[in-house]
Amino acid sequence: MKTSFGIDVGGSGIKGAVVNLDTGEFVGDRIKISTPKPATPEAVASTVAEIVEQAGWEGPVGITLPSIVKGQMVLSAANVDKSWIGVDAYELFHRHLGSDRHISVLNDADAAGLAEVAFGDTKAKEGPVIFLTIGTGIGSALLLDGKLWPNAELGHLIVGDDEAEHQASSAVKEDKDLSFKKWAKHVNRVLHEYEALFNPNLFIIGGGISRRFEKWGPHLTIKTEVVPAHLRNKAGIIGAAMAVTRDIAP
Repeated sequence: MKTSFGIDVGGSGIKGAVVNLDTGEFVGDRIKISTPKPATPEAVASTVAEIVEQAGWEGPVGITLPSIVKGQMVLSAANVDKSWIGVDAYELFHRHLGSDRHISVLNDADAAGLAEVAFGDTKAKEGPVIFLTIGTGIGSALLLDGKLWPNAELGHLIVGDDEAEHQASSAVKEDKDLSFKKWAKHVNRVLHEYEALFNPNLFIIGGGISRRFEKWGPHLTIKTEVVPAHLRNKAGIIGAAMAVTRDIAP
């Protein structure tokens, strides 16, 4: 069994697990620690190191960030501290995890989308597909025949008068105490805009809210098929673990 360790850094929680790379299943329990406030690079990297230590893991570690990551550099910061912008992610995590450890760092939605291609819905491999992670914000992965266009930030696209994720994230649902039906109207507005701009064959929705898809999915009215991610909110961890061993990080 080939295994690796994936860590998914989110706005509310940092999660990690050992992943069986043959099946995409977790080996043992997932470890979760609340994201530090403020979520500065040093604070987040310390939490990542704590998760790796708790797991007793000494091998390679893949890490996702809610950020554009090009080469070694973090170029944006969504739902983490703005001091991430301009940080050399590899230097940071090598300093906290060990300079001799193999590390990979990539965008969280990109990791989740690639995991869904590998272990999730087979339709993710067919034609143009938009994979969305809806949580504290909205992450996105643009896929064409299972291949990734990295660092697409559709959650920051302006829809009407505001960014998409400021209207349709699950955080908005919680903050405004919206019913699933009312929140679905917000999601519908955003998906209509994405549909008009990109004309995908399929939308795949990941993140924790995807576990309740039956509560809000039927209220969507767009023409394009919308399905919940097969891997639900495990995809980021799985994609991170894949990246560090398959060298898929952009």
